[in-house]
Amino acid sequence: MLYERRGGRGRRDFGPRGSPPKPVEIGKEYDVEILEISRRGEGIARIKGLVCFVPDTKPGEHVRIRITRISRRFAEAELVGEATGEKAEAISESEESQETESGEDEEVAKDEDEAEAEQ
Repeated sequence: MLYERRGGRGRRDFGPRGSPPKPVEIGKEYDVEILEISRRGEGIARIKGLVCFVPDTKPGEHVRIRITRISRRFAEAELVGEATGEKAEAISESEESQETESGEDEEVAKDEDEAEAEQ
């Protein structure tokens, strides 16, 4: 077999271009938090690590977006309105790290806040 692959490892089957599957789909809506502003002035949200550019938004806003375009490294979306759910479907990286910490840290922070309020 002249064209046999060497090394014994199979190729990852990510699709025609070899990129991994994206966590979003064109036309679907997601509740997100805008984390920062891009150089072009668009809001930036992350959905499971994928950068999404959303025009006419500001950092700190919780909004509902519709995906309009997906490229290899980012997605583009349009603003639909205010976020409808209490918890956004797309969790920012900072929130992910806070969720992985133990619940004891949250209790300590609450106790500290209560102590400050009393003073």
